[in-house]
Amino acid sequence: MPREHLTEILAAGLAAPSGCNKQTTSVIGVDDLALVKRLYAAITPQGDAPPVGSTSPAMVCVLARRIIAYGDRTYFVHDYAAAIQNMLLAAVALGYQSCWVEGYVTDADRLGRVMADMLDVPQEYELVCYLPIGVAAEPVARVRKKPFYERAWFNGFGKR
Repeated sequence: MPREHLTEILAAGLAAPSGCNKQTTSVIGVDDLALVKRLYAAITPQGDAPPVGSTSPAMVCVLARRIIAYGDRTYFVHDYAAAIQNMLLAAVALGYQSCWVEGYVTDADRLGRVMADMLDVPQEYELVCYLPIGVAAEPVARVRKKPFYERAWFNGFGKR
């Protein structure tokens, strides 16, 4: 994957809106294949199958800070969700595929912190997600979505 493509993907994430413009999301593009493999090895429990995307040539690690926007509110989850959506769209537009991998790294075993430490990420940042980026090895199967009319209405709930 050319560095320029990974840069475009990262820039798309950073262009996302942010609650009160606090810009709580940061990203690390990893295109050093040896480092990508070490990251996957570090988060793969002994004897388990490798995590999603473990054959990808690159990944994006998404970092978040819980910064208060106003009062006692923080919008860090909204911020990184918007950034991730932008990056997923940018990756597909460039001919790649990806997957939002979050729960795997934010569970109680704190694999996100393991990854963050490998990348020298300061403690005030949480590694909340990674996106494997690469060309799909096989055709992508699209998930089945409910019909439009079951989830979208006009001028009130359930109204067509």
